Amino acid sequence: MDTFTPYTFLQCPCSETSQTCRSIGEDLDQDKGSEDFEKTFDPKAARSNYSLYPLAHLLYCEDCRQIRCPRCVLEEIVTWYCPNCLFEVPSSTVRSEGNSRCTRSCFQCPICVAPLSVSSLEPSPEGLGADQAAQNGPFILNCPYCMWTSKEIGIEFDKQNGIFAQLSKVMNGGKTVVVSQEKRKNREKRWKSYPDTINISVEDVQKFQDREASPQDGVLDIESQFANLHTFYQSQLADATPVGTLGLASDFGYGSPGTLSRIMGLYTGSNFMERKSKVKSRVMREASTASEGLQATELEAMDEDDVINQLRTEGWENLTTCSQRRDPINKRNRFLSELRPTPYLLRTKRSKRCRACRHILSKPDAKLQSTRFRIRLIALNYIPSINIRTLQPSSNPPLEPMKPVQFLLTFQNPLFEKIKITLATPAQTPGRFSSKITLLCPEFEVGANTDMWDEALKNGSSSTRDILVEKKKVGIEPVESQLQGEAGKVLEKGRNWASVVLEVLPLYPEVRSPNDSLDKKEGIPNVGEDEDICEIPVFVRIEWETDTTNEETSTMVSMSKVGESIKKRELAYWCVLGVGRIAWK
Repeated sequence: MDTFTPYTFLQCPCSETSQTCRSIGEDLDQDKGSEDFEKTFDPKAARSNYSLYPLAHLLYCEDCRQIRCPRCVLEEIVTWYCPNCLFEVPSSTVRSEGNSRCTRSCFQCPICVAPLSVSSLEPSPEGLGADQAAQNGPFILNCPYCMWTSKEIGIEFDKQNGIFAQLSKVMNGGKTVVVSQEKRKNREKRWKSYPDTINISVEDVQKFQDREASPQDGVLDIESQFANLHTFYQSQLADATPVGTLGLASDFGYGSPGTLSRIMGLYTGSNFMERKSKVKSRVMREASTASEGLQATELEAMDEDDVINQLRTEGWENLTTCSQRRDPINKRNRFLSELRPTPYLLRTKRSKRCRACRHILSKPDAKLQSTRFRIRLIALNYIPSINIRTLQPSSNPPLEPMKPVQFLLTFQNPLFEKIKITLATPAQTPGRFSSKITLLCPEFEVGANTDMWDEALKNGSSSTRDILVEKKKVGIEPVESQLQGEAGKVLEKGRNWASVVLEVLPLYPEVRSPNDSLDKKEGIPNVGEDEDICEIPVFVRIEWETDTTNEETSTMVSMSKVGESIKKRELAYWCVLGVGRIAWK
């Protein structure tokens, strides 16, 4: 059996469902509310895994004084940048253009996703001044790992810089395409040439389709299809919305403010809907051509017979893989000869805020080369960490039923104030593989996280050191294997840490149905995934006193208000201790 490493997970309070729904006029049952508050956390429940996190993954809000998990925070984008060239892109540019990829010369190989480099097809100059001589085109993109080049798909570049703009104008094989800006101008001209009314006959629609039909109306790329649909529906909304007397939008259009009032009138029963509209809204139609954004199927560009013939010629090894087809750039490409270089996706640096109070919990440095944080309120600096190990030194063997095992829980205080910790746990863990739990010292204190040299000077380092040396020489100090926990006492204690004993007694599994009976050959129950792990829910309550005196005030004023400035703080949360697997023979 594999070795098991003990772990500690904390429950975020955002997953609690203590507020139950009740109808209007119904009295709140106090007994039911107290039962929900005192309900024991079940780590074996289906939704418990979504609320448990390691301490290193949690943040802490100083205003709310609560733990914050990734679901409790709001993310805000600080900067956009390219991970390859580290070029910062303004957020306004990303929002206006809708392009989340690098527009310089940063590309990834479509075969192995390695970074591509730009090289010239002409040989490098030799002789005097060869280092200062500029390379002439044509240029290609090549991969230093799989040796793929853009020459394999028939694409070459005239300039060494601005590869993104040059690639957008060239198709595979060297054919030129219309730039998106020119497409936008053509669409605007077409919309201006449309008649004012949309309720036209079928013959007129056929005339428009014949006039706008072109060889490029076959298969549209994703950007062109979205742009065509966006422009088409904008024109439809503008034509379907009636115009008022002053040239403004009428109160009965699709995007008018009166739409919300009419919807509210359906539920409130007001007489607003009884008023009849003087202007009749026009009916919107759907896209009918490729210039309007209609894309029928992906098989129109290449016939099935051509695909089969190409497959017979090139073979199965030249088909694209599933990971290559997941790329939006090469989504419709079936063969390796159709793949195009992929521009780098832009990365973001994000800050995190508390959902409740909007307090900043984490804010990275705006500089791209820096990995530091201006603000980072991690829970490790506010909540004591819990370490688990067996009291007797061993290699963490499986827990045997009806054989008690003692574990040592070590709490380390990161605060500069002394804290008081109160622990509570159910007498028996929930689940089919339950165990009896006993805390020998459920309430204790942990010292402040002060300087270790100050602690040594305060206690008199010379005398204490001599006493410890004499104990080790005589053999009075107990060995780690001889330590025994006592009820109500802390086993070990240091400057800012304390260790208490937790006793676990595994029980035999419960047989709930005939399907859960023991196997005759192996003598073990039908165990689910990680069902035999002994997970102990522990309720932790921390209390401490902190000084809230303003540091800018004078010493006399601060001394007179010492009692008023000291406030008591407390924090309570559930945590889960995974101590080991239960062995069944």
